[in-house]
Amino acid sequence: MDNQQLWYLENIDVTGILCPQKMGNVHDTHATKSFKKGAYIYLQEEDADKIFFINEGRVKIGTNSEDGKEITKAILGPGEVFGELSLIGEDKRRDFAICMEETSVCIVTTTEMKGLMRDHTGLSGFMMKIMGSRVLEMESRLESLVFKDSRTRIIEFLLGLANTKGQRVGYETLVRKFMTHQEIANLTATSRQTVTTVLNDLRTRNILTFDRRRLLIRDLELLTAEKETV
Repeated sequence: MDNQQLWYLENIDVTGILCPQKMGNVHDTHATKSFKKGAYIYLQEEDADKIFFINEGRVKIGTNSEDGKEITKAILGPGEVFGELSLIGEDKRRDFAICMEETSVCIVTTTEMKGLMRDHTGLSGFMMKIMGSRVLEMESRLESLVFKDSRTRIIEFLLGLANTKGQRVGYETLVRKFMTHQEIANLTATSRQTVTTVLNDLRTRNILTFDRRRLLIRDLELLTAEKETV
């Protein structure tokens, strides 16, 4: 389970606050909306006046450079929030949000969210934790891009995925809904071919196995050792 999800489950029922209609509250004013795979939830330069909480599905957050190249910033799943920069004065979206599969989100206006944060101290802490962790993640990715080679970046990405999304199964670590090689390449600033080469090498040496539905890391210590010997 994602560490952020674990944090809020132990401290605050975010789902109950943001999507109370699921809890049977007929007075709820927050909208829950479903999107099909490939649908945009918002585009760059649109008004930034809403915050989104993922109930089901996966969402890619990305941006397009001036030369038309797409840059993937994050791939988010159930229990995660996006669009939060509107809370600190963002007027227009700097990125886009697109559904990678059928997705259901709870939509809360920025004004509503600010009111909820005043009423729920734990929600304020939750949002601060999300924004802080994303700044740290982007700094880490930038440092990795500057100072580390492609193989190291891919291995560190797999370790991060295991730590944030993985489930322990005996001595192994299981990550469900594994990403495509192109998605990993976009997130690590490498090529799809390089990702395929690294993953196939790790699978041949029985450090991990994978398919379109899951990643199974047989031994995290062995995978960590791969990073240290690169």
